[in-house]
Amino acid sequence: MATVDITEADFPQTLEDNEIVLVDFWAEWCGPCKQFAPVYEKVSEENPDITFAKVDTEAERSLAAAAGISSIPTLMAFRQKVLVYAQPGAVGAPQLTELVEAVKALDMDEVHAKVAAQEAEPEQQGQ
Repeated sequence: MATVDITEADFPQTLEDNEIVLVDFWAEWCGPCKQFAPVYEKVSEENPDITFAKVDTEAERSLAAAAGISSIPTLMAFRQKVLVYAQPGAVGAPQLTELVEAVKALDMDEVHAKVAAQEAEPEQQGQ
């Protein structure tokens, strides 16, 4: 699957419907975003089992704000609706391929356990 453009309305359903979702936050005026776009497209074509989404930060300002985007491009990776990677800056094809493989290799039972522990921590401190 090639890249897909998503909006604030599509975002929750995209995460719900797909095991792994990479999201490229970008803007038309951004030079590094334009350089990263063909790399992102190429790696998306090499990984049809993953959803490679793009969010235009100019058109989707509220989604970009909700995601805490402060510089672009920013790449986020979600697996089973859990944010497992977020980093600003363009990367090359080898690094993006390495990231994809790392996300695929994650032990999600372990990730979910860590998330549950982090969520329980503030509750325990409040007692």
